Amino acid sequence: MSAVCSGFLYALSVAAGLVRGGVCAAPLVIAAETYTAIVDPADRTTAPIFGDGAGAVLLRPGGRDEPGAVLATDLGSDGAGRAAITIPGGGARHPRRLPPPGPDAHFFHMEGRAVYAHAVRRMTRSSEAVLRRAGWGAPSVRAFIGHQANQRILDSVGDRLGIAPAHRYGNIRELGNTAAASVPLVLADPAVHRAVVPGERTLLTAFGGGFTWASTALTWPDITPLAEEPDAGQPTGHSATGPPAEHANAGPPAEEPDAAPASTSTSAPAASPVFVPSSPL
Repeated sequence: MSAVCSGFLYALSVAAGLVRGGVCAAPLVIAAETYTAIVDPADRTTAPIFGDGAGAVLLRPGGRDEPGAVLATDLGSDGAGRAAITIPGGGARHPRRLPPPGPDAHFFHMEGRAVYAHAVRRMTRSSEAVLRRAGWGAPSVRAFIGHQANQRILDSVGDRLGIAPAHRYGNIRELGNTAAASVPLVLADPAVHRAVVPGERTLLTAFGGGFTWASTALTWPDITPLAEEPDAGQPTGHSATGPPAEHANAGPPAEEPDAAPASTSTSAPAASPVFVPSSPL
């Protein structure tokens, strides 16, 4: 689904709906980005920030009271902000067969100040909406993961929501902004290091071009990380990685099946769901 940096959460919402509706029992939601192909290497406002990466989650039917349940989602968009994040060349307006409208028309452009203001406001309001639907108070969230756009944006949203810094997770310092792939990439880190207890309340939120935004409330899945990806055709035995860390739209009625993450992965799912650490490309 094309929703720029919100694309992973848009697709997660659709996949959860497919599970609830009985259409698909094991949808795999993949987010993969190659922003280095569209970032101007001479643009100091974007080139040092954006990176390439990929991550995925596998869903399955499950109950609302079990770890990994996707409980509530919130999606939104506002086309009035379409000019703030653009690639002027290409697409239907300026097809590649025609002369480009400018020398850097096929590079990514962003109005940083406008994006910052909207991102903080939209992610905060979307997060509040999804928390209401889940019936949670923000202080009860034990894992807050926002799209890795800008550390100041993430801090502002976390502060406005009232989520303690100890429960905020991110990787922008190590990987930069990997657009839609950033949320599943961050999900992998605390899973590998077992920093979040299965069943803990988890909030995901994102903001992207268009403008688009999305939030999801779920409980942390009970998954066992692999030390390394298994060889093709070999049994997928489980092994722990790393020491324990120091801290650990509304859904259907309870009798209906809910979607629950079975794993996060950068490869095709195995016969039985396993976890393979996501990584930058």
